[in-house]
Amino acid sequence: MRNERDILKKLLENRGITSPEDIREFYSDSPTRTYDPFEMRNMREGVDLVLKTVESGGRICIYGDYDSDGVTSICTLYQGLKHLTDNISWYIPSRFDEGYGMNVEAVEKLAEDNVDLIITVDCGISSIEEVNRAHELGMEVLVTDHHTPGESLPDCLVIDPKQKDETYPYRDLAGCGVAFKLLQGIQRAADLPKKVVADSLDLVGAGTVGDIVPLTDENRTIVKYGLKKLNEGKRRSIRALADAISIREITSERISFGIVPHINASGRMGSAGEAVELFLSDDPTTIDTQVGKIVSYNRERRKVQEEAYEKCLTRIDGNEEIVFIRVEGIHEGIAGIVAGNIKELMKRPVILTTPIGDGLLKGTGRSISGLDIFRILSNHRESFVKFGGHSRACGFTMKDDDFDSLKSAVEEDVHNLFREEPGILDPGLEYDMKIEPEEITLKLADALEAMEPFGEGNPPPVFLLTSVVPRSPRYMGSEENHVRFSIEVGDGKWIHCVLFRHAKEYSSLVEGQMPVNITGQIKANEWNGERRLQFIIEEIESGE
Repeated sequence: MRNERDILKKLLENRGITSPEDIREFYSDSPTRTYDPFEMRNMREGVDLVLKTVESGGRICIYGDYDSDGVTSICTLYQGLKHLTDNISWYIPSRFDEGYGMNVEAVEKLAEDNVDLIITVDCGISSIEEVNRAHELGMEVLVTDHHTPGESLPDCLVIDPKQKDETYPYRDLAGCGVAFKLLQGIQRAADLPKKVVADSLDLVGAGTVGDIVPLTDENRTIVKYGLKKLNEGKRRSIRALADAISIREITSERISFGIVPHINASGRMGSAGEAVELFLSDDPTTIDTQVGKIVSYNRERRKVQEEAYEKCLTRIDGNEEIVFIRVEGIHEGIAGIVAGNIKELMKRPVILTTPIGDGLLKGTGRSISGLDIFRILSNHRESFVKFGGHSRACGFTMKDDDFDSLKSAVEEDVHNLFREEPGILDPGLEYDMKIEPEEITLKLADALEAMEPFGEGNPPPVFLLTSVVPRSPRYMGSEENHVRFSIEVGDGKWIHCVLFRHAKEYSSLVEGQMPVNITGQIKANEWNGERRLQFIIEEIESGE
């Protein structure tokens, strides 16, 4: 039987963490893996442009996106630049009226507001027309982004670690991470106190987790320090939001499933500016007001999301290789979440479209591991008015008249891909390691917890238990969507297993008193001062 050290060693090896130096860095409370901002292409020139604008009394506007990455990017840079100038503003386009990224109308409005320099954060890498228009109106533009550039770049200074021929050692920063590196450069060049940079780590940590970038290398360093800052509670606004949603200790998981959805809800259901106003405020009355708004937005988001999810399910027969549907009346702000939830249910890629008027559809896609939805749709760029995304998620606008032809073409592409690589469609139970029931201990649960922060690139380890027999199932929740049962681990000891959301789907296996194979996470749960082991189930299949 293996002990917790043997299991941890193997898990780290599987993640490419093998050298003593890498292991020390992985577990360190004070990681050192971070890089000189001036190693990033155009960073020195970008810093010089910002400081030149400040010194001349020019007006700066920070232009961001309406998700958690964009919100934290704006707040990070705005908070830092306030140490140098009061002649500064921020702008977030409306998801509903303007869409993602820069737009010409917004650029023209900023010119009317006498802006001299636009700094984009978490957007701008494809804004060629908009940057040209800004130049025509006498404005400078500095693009900071983390998305993959196209063949052509905007005609301005661009700071993006994914640029071609980029020499920066780490390419996977979030948008707020790139904004943070710009702030680091400004702090050094302007000889500001280091505290100016350190004070932003809570925002940058939360934004990095929220944008689902790999929590490896420099991102892991940012998030570890960010979590420390978040739990110090010095930013009243974040502490107030955490308190309002019953979060005491802030972890990466609680950021992902608690704080970030609330930030995003403001952009989905109202205005992302509400979240910016919250995080930039230190006034108790303003904080209380903004937290109330954001909690209300998230409550509304959940209601609308559930209604849309049920509506979409009626359009699916269950035999699709790709779910590609057109559904009336889906709120634009929650379409991506609904597509993601259907993907998790069906284990299939999902493209959800809904009419937005003027003969247009707005679409969003979410994909399974192994299928690059961005590449599939890129083969049909002629069908789109606007299109963008990455391998696991994408968004687009298209003509309603082209829906049927695009749907048929994409379905054929996916069918051919699955025929060539059938394992993508049905990979079976996915897990990091098989484990024996008697190897599951509280010491192991504690050792696994030390692998935090978890997220993309460092997910919580998933274990496989084979031929275990569920005993004493008990259904939970108002609709009995969750179930709890026990499995024996030897010497008369038992472990509680919990399956969330899919209780009805697996009820025959849970109640059958026959061997099953289960995958899930090992946790230590504390209740009334007593710590007990739990196995949080991800999937179940027959063990016969």
